[in-house]
Amino acid sequence: MLDTLDLKLTLNKETYQAQIEDLMRQLRSLQKDCWDKKLPVIIVLEGWAAAGKGTLLQKTIGYMDPRGFAVHPILAATDHEKKYPFLWRFWHKLPPQGSIGIFYHSWYTHVLEDRLFERIKDGYIPLLMRDINAFERQLADDGVAIAKFWIHVSRKEMKKRLKKYEADELESWRVRQEDWQQAKRYDEYAALAEEMLAFTSTGHAPWTLVEGDCQRWARIKVLSQVVATITEALDRLKLPPTEIPVLPPQKELQPTEPDFLAKVDLSLHLPKSDYRQRLREAQVKLRQLQLKIFTENIPVLVLFEGWDAAGKGGAIKRLTDTLDPRSYKVNAFAAPSTEEQKYHYLWRFWRHLPGAGTIGIFDRSWYGRVLVERIEGFASELEWRRSYKEINEFEAQLTNASYVLVKFWLHISLEEQLRRFEERQDNPFKNYKLTDEDWRNREKFPLYYVAVNQMIARTSTPAAPWHIVPGNDKYYARVFVIETLINAIEAQLKRRN
Repeated sequence: MLDTLDLKLTLNKETYQAQIEDLMRQLRSLQKDCWDKKLPVIIVLEGWAAAGKGTLLQKTIGYMDPRGFAVHPILAATDHEKKYPFLWRFWHKLPPQGSIGIFYHSWYTHVLEDRLFERIKDGYIPLLMRDINAFERQLADDGVAIAKFWIHVSRKEMKKRLKKYEADELESWRVRQEDWQQAKRYDEYAALAEEMLAFTSTGHAPWTLVEGDCQRWARIKVLSQVVATITEALDRLKLPPTEIPVLPPQKELQPTEPDFLAKVDLSLHLPKSDYRQRLREAQVKLRQLQLKIFTENIPVLVLFEGWDAAGKGGAIKRLTDTLDPRSYKVNAFAAPSTEEQKYHYLWRFWRHLPGAGTIGIFDRSWYGRVLVERIEGFASELEWRRSYKEINEFEAQLTNASYVLVKFWLHISLEEQLRRFEERQDNPFKNYKLTDEDWRNREKFPLYYVAVNQMIARTSTPAAPWHIVPGNDKYYARVFVIETLINAIEAQLKRRN
């Protein structure tokens, strides 16, 4: 692939000056259009050391409004960033709607330079490329325009530029030993790049290969493609929405669909005396395991979903009662804020992932996409149906990064829910918990019942199964939650030893 590029292509100065001015004016105009149309744009600059990415970057932003873009120079991951899945730090840097994010190097460094210097094992590469493709597809499906560039230079040109930069007192500090290693191991690095380009050039995020020996040629080609990518994305926004048949809301499961909730034995009961003993034993055990996950650098993430008044708060309270508060955090998620609505719906959850050695507890989670957002129409049918795959991909990245991921659905009967609603209503210390939305959700119980069962069917995987908690008896539910979490942590510790 790379050897087919004609590195002898050049552009004279006069032609270059004429074209660069026109392209920069177009780019400045398109930046305003992106802002007006709330179009997020990602530009990825990759390529050889000394390929001219820095100068190209300066030209790209020369005419642009600095309030509408952000440049992210990607260096080696810090010790803090290494506590999370490798894409975590890039989710943090995504541009909001209407803005342009420029990545000077990117997530591809992990499958190139880290691989060349054996910082990661070859066996992980297919998984990493799969995760990268999923990451870019999710963004593209959410409306992000992506332009990716590989700037290719010959071995001879690369060495010449490195020597030139090393001799320049203003540029020498940028030349790393790794850059010289690229030149020394040119063929090996080129083979890795070829493989990466082949596996990650997709319809939604294709690579543009750039002949880079002539820097004027390279700048014009990159900027031309950036203009074309943004223009095409803006043109797509002008098209009438695709007519998708709107099916009536499903209020009953089809005969072929499994009913997981119907199989739950809600009569399960734990006497108060047994509850106190088992709860105390489980809490002490969990506190001991908290130390082990800290020393073993194991991240733990616990999700709580369930019916209104199912006891999520009480279960979380008992789970955390004896834990060291310095090593866990509870995040309660409600409707996304104005800022959060400017990003992919998974963005706000990526930001709150627990790092290695800590416990994260989510009261509600990304499953709102296929529950409340589905039922209330906040997500289109295309969006919530697509999210099953996105959620499975997200959770696979977590479990592949050694997360202990435990998902609870707290299940209660309609009769028990009504009893708890009425109890809250009559209790001055609890009536703040009961809202009009709770009553509205109860009226939509058939819709939610279908959605919950379909959610479990489509997202309960061997690595991240759902645990349905019989919740009519709060004592039983609380102990069930803690003991299930203990078993999951112990299983992960056993796999490590």
